[in-house]
Amino acid sequence: MFNQYDVIVVGGGHAGSEAAAAAANLGGKTLLITMSLQNIAQMSCNPAMGGIAKGQIVREIDALGGYSGIVTDKTAIQFKMLNKSKGPAMWSPRAQSDRMRFSECWRLMLEQTKNLDFYQDMVNGLLIENNIIVGVKTALGITIKAKTVIITAGTFLNGLIHIGDKTFGGGRAGESASTGITEDLVKYGFEAGRMKTGTPPRVDGRSLDYSKMIEQPGDEIPAKFSYLPTTKALQKQRSCYMSYTSIEVHNLLREGFDRSPMFNGRIKSIGPRYCPSIEDKIDRFASKERHQLFVEPEGWDTVEVYVNGFSTSLPDDIQDKALRKVPGFENVKFFRYGYAIEYDYFPPTQLTHTLETKRIKNLYFAGQINGTTGYEEAAAQGLMAGINAVLNITNKPPFILKRNEAYIGVLIDDLITKGTEEPYRMFTSRAEYRTLLRQDNADLRLTPLSYKIGLASKERMKRVEEKQVKTDLFVKFLKDLSVKPEEINPILEANNTALINQSMKMFKIAARPQLSFNDIKVLPKITTFISENNIDTEIVEQTEIHVKYAGYIEKEKNQADKLNRLENVKIPANFDYNKVKSLSIEAKQKLTKIQPTTISQASRISGVSPSDISVLLVYMGR
Repeated sequence: MFNQYDVIVVGGGHAGSEAAAAAANLGGKTLLITMSLQNIAQMSCNPAMGGIAKGQIVREIDALGGYSGIVTDKTAIQFKMLNKSKGPAMWSPRAQSDRMRFSECWRLMLEQTKNLDFYQDMVNGLLIENNIIVGVKTALGITIKAKTVIITAGTFLNGLIHIGDKTFGGGRAGESASTGITEDLVKYGFEAGRMKTGTPPRVDGRSLDYSKMIEQPGDEIPAKFSYLPTTKALQKQRSCYMSYTSIEVHNLLREGFDRSPMFNGRIKSIGPRYCPSIEDKIDRFASKERHQLFVEPEGWDTVEVYVNGFSTSLPDDIQDKALRKVPGFENVKFFRYGYAIEYDYFPPTQLTHTLETKRIKNLYFAGQINGTTGYEEAAAQGLMAGINAVLNITNKPPFILKRNEAYIGVLIDDLITKGTEEPYRMFTSRAEYRTLLRQDNADLRLTPLSYKIGLASKERMKRVEEKQVKTDLFVKFLKDLSVKPEEINPILEANNTALINQSMKMFKIAARPQLSFNDIKVLPKITTFISENNIDTEIVEQTEIHVKYAGYIEKEKNQADKLNRLENVKIPANFDYNKVKSLSIEAKQKLTKIQPTTISQASRISGVSPSDISVLLVYMGR
């Protein structure tokens, strides 16, 4: 029935979709097997892509030739650039998506991808010979042979859903769990564990009173994710809204704690530290009188609303009673209640940097099976697994991104070298080279690497080369351009920065933090240059960042060299980490518990960020 495939991808979530697209676009004969073709790239939780550090990952996926950025642009209903008040290393794009159209767009793009076949069934067994994967078995008893297999099972492996004292099997609401794969892998010596994640209620937007909430509109001039001109920035947007819990809401939620699977011991696995349930928040932060709730529309036309910040596994009656006390939710109607889900994962220290397993050759893991949380982290792993699976069978060198090349490199290196005991989420603080790894330059960093292996298109590469040439040209122009006091002083005075009394190079003036390029663009010589050289907004932004942050970038490179030289510095026995005030709370907890003997060991502990290591080095006088 089925011929042998180069690559079989098990699971059609964000990791599976990117893996299938990458493998097929590199010429691999690929089969995507999923339990539901209607739910390809389903947004199981919040209807959004991007955010702090995650937005950088989506732009990196796009720069490499993945689909996530394109699909997000095509289905977005709101766009925001977060952290614009901070430096460009912290700027992070985020888009609300139309949840139904997002999944539909992914499916249609995959269907238009050459070399890619689809099959709806549950994979419940792996075909392994002499510690080499040779195919899969399905619930219908069909065996399908393949040279490589990528498992992207999400939360489906022996998934168990909890709502109060009710428990039932499932991979997500309304869908059955997947069985058999974990058992096969454990039989071959893999270490498995359990993790937990949760999701909030979905409610009827028609039952909410938005006049009692705070409107959260998108950016006045929205940007987009994909570097390709084929996607367009939004012309209209839908607003989100914000409301708050209260002491009354917290007291009502506490009434259900004795029936909560989190507190009565039924859930023993660890949930995401950085996306806690509402009951976890009011338990851990008991002194806090209120918590933010973000009210997010699920699409352009649907009335379904996602209550971000109210993730819970409390009993349905408690959810109902408490949410009605939130301003604007007095008459709320539930579409579905929040729930927690437990699922199997495999500690990622069992993988190589290509995401191939160490025990079974040609078998790859990507996504939540590796202990991560989030669509973006999953999609990035899927892309890299898909690339490496094809490079593997065509006897080409593996494609591994370094920590100084991409957030994706940081993500995979963290997983492989440090492992994770709780759902891993990417943050800018995890990247020691974050000034280099900005969202604006992902194409300059990564498209040439992807083009070299045959994934990024000629069109992408041509745009990157043009962007680099024009940026370099603009920088050179500013270095060569001298401006007289009478030309620039009115602008300097208007921006409360020191005047000049003799001609000065524009590059030096443009580097001043008080000035933006919007201020200096009005100078006739600069206006003419921009017009004659067809310099667009993207080039202007790239040039401005280069001019203003050149010193920081150089400093970061020097710091990286220093860290590499000192990674074997000894840590005194029984060192008291609590006296190092600048360490994060998580780092203090983990370091105190594990007591590493060297800085190198400390840097590989999950939850100890590169900035924490820098703090330790400074504290020890190094």
